Amino acid sequence: MSVTYTVSDGKLMLILEPAEEGGYIVTSPLDPQLITQAETLEEAFLMAYDARELLIQGRAELARQFSGTRETSSPAEAFDQPSSESQ
Repeated sequence: MSVTYTVSDGKLMLILEPAEEGGYIVTSPLDPQLITQAETLEEAFLMAYDARELLIQGRAELARQFSGTRETSSPAEAFDQPSSESQ
């Protein structure tokens, strides 16, 4: 059985699993698509926040492509805007 560590900084929960080549494989139980690698705990959070931002940007771009919505000023706004159906 592999040892894993569950850690949180109060905003993001991560699971760190030791990688065969050293360091950690970093995932999040809150977002199965968030996967990265890091050498230290501090780097794990930095890499996870970076990966999360890239996921948000990618999802916002997909949402724009499929819905034909206007471009937003930040990727997070794409999920904060009410849909045209609810107006």
